[in-house]
Amino acid sequence: MINNPVPPLPQPAAVPSEVKPDKALVLGGGSLKGAFQAGAVMALFESGFVPDRLYGISVGSLNATFIANEAARQHQETGQINWEKVGKHLIEFWIRNITRPDDVAVIRSRFRLGYNTLIRRFDGLLDNSPLQTLIRNHVNLETIKNGPVKLKVGAVDIIEGDMRYADEQDPHFLDYVYASSSLPFLMPAIQIGGDHRKAFLDGGLREVAPLRVAIEDGATEIACVACHARKIYNEKFNYRNLLNLMDRVKDITVNQLVNNDIAWAERFAEREQFHGRPMHLTIIRPTEPLYLNLMKFTSDDIGRLIVMGYQAGIDVLKLERKPNNDQSMPLS
Repeated sequence: MINNPVPPLPQPAAVPSEVKPDKALVLGGGSLKGAFQAGAVMALFESGFVPDRLYGISVGSLNATFIANEAARQHQETGQINWEKVGKHLIEFWIRNITRPDDVAVIRSRFRLGYNTLIRRFDGLLDNSPLQTLIRNHVNLETIKNGPVKLKVGAVDIIEGDMRYADEQDPHFLDYVYASSSLPFLMPAIQIGGDHRKAFLDGGLREVAPLRVAIEDGATEIACVACHARKIYNEKFNYRNLLNLMDRVKDITVNQLVNNDIAWAERFAEREQFHGRPMHLTIIRPTEPLYLNLMKFTSDDIGRLIVMGYQAGIDVLKLERKPNNDQSMPLS
């Protein structure tokens, strides 16, 4: 069991009922299972959910950044944002660009890996430069900076052990996106701004669903998409394969962390509602664990996860809109 310290409850100011709610889209970690998020996000945008803020960790940082980039691009060109088109753009990105393992990372040669380890320059089992190239080719940081939607991504300082959230105004923002999506041991630590004293890795080491920071920033209506089911099941995997085993251990750890993140946010929302302060939390997550072989997948596998995410989003939103559901609240 992972001991995840429970953070103190923030004390936001009371929000009058006539004030427009501050809406946040929170996207958690999950490696390439983040394709599930693309489908769920499409369901949210079709429902009329329009985020004022975006938060992401790990693959959620990638999705949040792509969403912010497309929204800012549309706003720059037309002065408006078609959120359904934003969702379609995210889905198209996954289907067109992430179709096989080499699109994201390549296995380092055994000789190079052994040599780097011997000279104390271990740089991960995988080279994730293909993923970084994808990000650079599809993201314009200046466009995001001038966009109407706020953006934050989380990564962990592996030297000091602290969680750090960077926003779109940070000059090294893309370095934090690279770091947030860099899986420990599998991928290299990222030096922020080229400074070796600032080495960061996947934010999922500390928080998986960045709900806490969204609440601290004042969000009163939050939609969170997590890539992990509530429980780990006994799905088959080759535990004698090093990369598969490491991915499995990560999944078990992350599952506990995301459950803690969500449980804390649900308790906070209940307390706010009890005191008469408007607070609404929508959680979309798979009912059963998602399966994707990190080292062997196809575009069909990615498409399957997207469809599962879309259906999960539809199911949750439909349940929330039932007349007898006391927790229901319009998303638009």
